[in-house]
Amino acid sequence: MTASPIPFNRATLAPRQLAYLEQSSRSGQLAGDGPFSAAATKELSGLHNGAPVLLTPSCTAALELSALLLDIQPGDEVIVPSFTFSSTAGAFALMGARIVFADIDPVTLGIDAAQVAQLITDRTRAVVPVHYGGVPTPPGLRALADRHGLLLIEDNAHGLYGSLDGQPLGTFGHLSTLSFHNTKNITCGEGGALVVNDPALHERAEILREKGTDRARFFRGMVDKYSWVDVGSSYLLSDLNAAMLLAQLEFGAEIQARRQAAWDHYRAVVGPAAEARGATVFEPGPDVVNAYHLFVLLLPDLEARTALLKAAQEQGIGCTFHYVPLHSSAAGRKAGTAPLGCPVTDSVSDRLIRLPLFSDIGPADYERVADVMVRLLAN
Repeated sequence: MTASPIPFNRATLAPRQLAYLEQSSRSGQLAGDGPFSAAATKELSGLHNGAPVLLTPSCTAALELSALLLDIQPGDEVIVPSFTFSSTAGAFALMGARIVFADIDPVTLGIDAAQVAQLITDRTRAVVPVHYGGVPTPPGLRALADRHGLLLIEDNAHGLYGSLDGQPLGTFGHLSTLSFHNTKNITCGEGGALVVNDPALHERAEILREKGTDRARFFRGMVDKYSWVDVGSSYLLSDLNAAMLLAQLEFGAEIQARRQAAWDHYRAVVGPAAEARGATVFEPGPDVVNAYHLFVLLLPDLEARTALLKAAQEQGIGCTFHYVPLHSSAAGRKAGTAPLGCPVTDSVSDRLIRLPLFSDIGPADYERVADVMVRLLAN
């Protein structure tokens, strides 16, 4: 009997999720900022040292909200890593910014801080690091941004529950963004959040998120009616999605424990086989709490990666590659430039492979994945 394929990802159904969805549906309060939104926001704020959190329809929307806060003008530049999803750059290009692509560090796979320092000009407005796989980028980026009067906006789509030296990822920048997409540890199908670490940005972020109105101040009793006071758009997450999100957050510790079990098994079993083949395991350094979002191998070259990926898929193991460099993409070439080149990004993109990692994978499946990968790596 042929074993069933093991997908790369499958979303977890949290214990209270269906009950919360029914409760939300019956309440009639389906629009944004309802009771489930308030409860989920409180949970997320607690994970970010009490910082205000604004739920959004996606991480992309949270990044767009960040870009609106910059008041981009013609000629303004925003520095982002080339090795990331299109939204990291696209949200700022959409507002008119010129994107300056930076290379990544070969160990953290996050933005190269030394190159960022070289790329800052008098036109730079913000730096947007990505905590790839939940592995933190250098904490010194905040000090660099502050010295130059720039916003540091963390794209923390991968890093919920991760930390460095006890400080949660998403609390180093002036702003940070979260993703609750179907592929993330915590999901509501589509969803995101903006974490506002700089108090000076909070009131305007609320206004921009609520169609440019001061509606949030009205509901707090700070004004007797609300009106249109600024530019903005509709960046609220529906309370129905927030009901799913709350159930997932309440189940978060178990989700992380399950993912850790799979990650640890891969590291113990697949890691040595990969290293014997000349590959490396992408993993957090000291003083880092792993977010357990991805398990990544870096093969010696594109040929080895292509062969392993094909063989794994033929065995029903849902391995996959990751980002195509943005600096060499069609839209990336139009939206920006990579003045110093991105050779590490080009190399990593060719060599990276991700193993199936999701909360419900279970010992039988992750042990099977590991056994298949060890056998394939030995060939």
